Formats: sequence, C-alpha cells, structure tokens
Amino acid sequence: MDNYEMIIKIRAFEETILSLFEQNKLSGTTHTYIGEEATATAIMQFVTENDVVFSNHRCHGHYLAYGGPERLLLAEIMSKEEGLCHGKGGSQHIRYKNLYTNGIQGGIVPNALGVAFAQKLKGKSYNTIVFLGDGTLGQGVVYESMNIAAIYHIPMMFIIEDNAYAMSTRRKDAISGDIYKRISGFDIKTFEIESTDVDELTSFFKEVFDYINETGLPVCAIVHNYRLGAHSKGDDTRNPDEIAQHRANDPVNIVKEKIG
Repeated sequence: MDNYEMIIKIRAFEETILSLFEQNKLSGTTHTYIGEEATATAIMQFVTENDVVFSNHRCHGHYLAYGGPERLLLAEIMSKEEGLCHGKGGSQHIRYKNLYTNGIQGGIVPNALGVAFAQKLKGKSYNTIVFLGDGTLGQGVVYESMNIAAIYHIPMMFIIEDNAYAMSTRRKDAISGDIYKRISGFDIKTFEIESTDVDELTSFFKEVFDYINETGLPVCAIVHNYRLGAHSKGDDTRNPDEIAQHRANDPVNIVKEKIG
C-alpha cells in the first residue's frame, strides 16, 4: 500500500503544479512525471541513506519517492525563501539530503561518475544512481562516463527512463539501433523492462540492486514507459490518439485496479 499511495501522491503533486501554472501563480517552467510514477516508486525502495542520487529536469517524482517533503519542493517552485534551495533553483535544480538534480541534459552524468569514483577510492560501499532520459543518449559525455565506469569498475547505476520522446522529438527519429546494445557494448550489465506496474518494477529493480550490491560493478536499467504528460507545462504536439492509447497503462489506473 505504501507504493500505491506514493504513486497517487506524485500524481496529485504534479497535477497541482500544472493547475498553479494555469492560474499564473508560478513562473518559469516545469516538467511533470505523469505516467512514470511507478518507476521512481520502485527504485527508491532500494536506495539507502548513504547512496547518492542524481536526477534531471523531470525530478519531482524522484524527489518525492526519495522521501522529500512536498511543501519544501512546492515552496522552491514558487521561488519562496523557505524552499529547498531558498527559491533559487526552481523546478529543475534542487538538492535534498543525498539527492541532486540539474536540468542540463547529460551534464549531470559525469558529476555522478565523479561522486561514485570518489566513494570507491574511499573504500565506501555506497551506490550512486543517475537518471537519464532517452533524449540524453545523444550526449557524448554519457558514453564517456559509461566507458570510465566500466574500465574502473565503478559502482554506478544508470537508470534510462525511455518515455518515447525528447521534448517533441520521437525517440525513433533521433536514436538509431537498440538502446540495450548501446549500453551493453561497454560491457556493462544491462537490465530492461517495459512496465508501469509498480509491483513488476519492484521485482525488476530488486535484481538490479542485488547485482550492483553483490558485484560492486556498474549496471544499467532501461525502463520503457510512455510519458502521458507534455514535455513541460503545455508544449504537447503529439497525436491525442497516441496518448489515449497509452492511457491504458496509466500507473494510477493500475493501482486503482489492484486495490479495487
């Protein structure tokens, strides 16, 4: 039930943020996690207090599932002094405990790698987790980081949330070949799943975390999960029929079915 409640909490928070934007009560932009809530919920069950998490521009769901208070994030997005970063980071650039986010696509990956390498050199058995979108796979620093992680056996987890679009560009129009083969080509153990069911994803991520905890080697998890919301607060050019087709896999609806 905790997992189900978290999915509902993330959805409610994101819908509240969109509503506040529509009322002109917020400035800047935001990128909601609508449709992807089950992924963060499943992952964060296995993140320990000492693990370090790096997120991206679509960070609200990661933050909430990590255990961050809603009020602090809302205050940050509203540019309030009592926000996570005193209202200076907005929706994309926040920090809470060992969770850090940045809106620069791919730019946070070498930062995460540096932290993971430092932990290894200090003899710590902590993991570093970094979230990527499919659109990030056009950035060279991502592959450079994977290469270094593989060569030096750095315990780092690359989470690729393939939500089918990078802004308004379809993945299939921007990424050739197979994502799995791209990553496994670095000799990094790669797991892959297509699901929005938090129970399925929990079992999946247990395997992923068991691997990194037992081996101390880098690992990648690819989750194919269609984004139901717009890229940001209103710039959606996708075919409405396409979105409607994917609503059958809405993680909130799956939760409702499970609890009756």
